Amino acid sequence: MAKLLEGKVAIVTGAGRGLGRGEALCLAQEGAKVVVNDVGGHFDGTGTGQGPADEVVSEIKAAGGEAVANYGSVSDFQAVKVMVDTAIEKFGQLNIIVNNAGILRDRMLFNMSEEEWDAVIAVHLKGTFNCIRHACGYWREQHKAGNNLKGKLVNTVSDAGLLGNVGQTNYGAAKAAIAALSMIVGREMSRYGVVSNCVAPMARTRLTTEATPSMAGFMGAAVPEGQFDMQDPDNMAPLVAFLASDLADNVNGEVFRLLGNRVWLLRGWHNVDTVVKSEMSKWTPQELDSAVKGMLEKAGPQEDLTSMMMQAMGGG
Repeated sequence: MAKLLEGKVAIVTGAGRGLGRGEALCLAQEGAKVVVNDVGGHFDGTGTGQGPADEVVSEIKAAGGEAVANYGSVSDFQAVKVMVDTAIEKFGQLNIIVNNAGILRDRMLFNMSEEEWDAVIAVHLKGTFNCIRHACGYWREQHKAGNNLKGKLVNTVSDAGLLGNVGQTNYGAAKAAIAALSMIVGREMSRYGVVSNCVAPMARTRLTTEATPSMAGFMGAAVPEGQFDMQDPDNMAPLVAFLASDLADNVNGEVFRLLGNRVWLLRGWHNVDTVVKSEMSKWTPQELDSAVKGMLEKAGPQEDLTSMMMQAMGGG
C-alpha cells in the first residue's frame, strides 16, 4: 500500500525541535523526502548550530527515509532560494513547504525595541513570505511547462494573533498577517494547482513554556507515560501531513487549530451585524454612537485567548 506522501518532496522550516521536528518525521514516515531546515538557535533567535537539523536527518534516515539538512535563516531571501534549490537538486522536485520556523521576543509594546519588533517580523512574516515566494515561482513555472506538482503550503499561525495576547504585539501581528497572506496566496495560486492553508498549534514547546511564562500554566507538565498527552507537539503532525497530501487538493485558504484529539476550523473577519440609516444621508457621530453600541450589545464579548484556552483544556 502506497504511503500518503510517496514521491513527494517537502521542506520543513524550524524542523530541528518541537513542532517542526514532529512534522518532518511524520512527513518522512508517510513517504516524503524532506529538507530539514533549522538554524539551531535559541528561542529568541540568537545563536546557531547544526546539531538539531542533523539529528532529525539522522532519525529520518535511521527509519529508512531520505532527508538532507539545511541551516539557512528563513529571514534571508537568498538563503531561502538556496533551500528551495537544494530540495530540487537533491530530490528532483519540490511539492510541499511547511513554514514552521519562529522566534519570540515578548515585551509590552511600550517597552518593545525596534530590534525586537524587526527580528520577530523578519523570521515569522518575512520568512514565510520568502519560502512561499520561491516555491510559488517554481510551481508556476512547472505548471506552465505542463508539470502540475500540486504544491502544498502549510503555514503556522497562532491564537496570539488570531485572538490577541498581551505582551506579544510583534509575534501576534506577524501570525495574524500570515493567516491573511496564506489566504491571498491560496487564491492567487489556485490556477497553478497550489493550495495554501494554516495550522494554529496548541502544544508544549520551547515557545509556550520557556519563552511565554503566561502560557506555562495552561500547558502544564508532561503526563505520565502511557497516557495520551493532549499537549504533545507531535499531535500536530498528522494534520500537517493531511494538508500536505493530495487528500487536501480542494482544501484552500483555511485555518485549523489542533489540541490533542480536537481540531477546529477557524475563519477570521466576517460580518457580525449591520445597521442602515432610515434616510439616505451621512451618519453623524451621535447617530453612530447609538448604532455601534447597539451592534456591540447584540454581538456580545469577543472571544479572547485566555477563555478559549480554558475551555479547550477543560474539554468544554
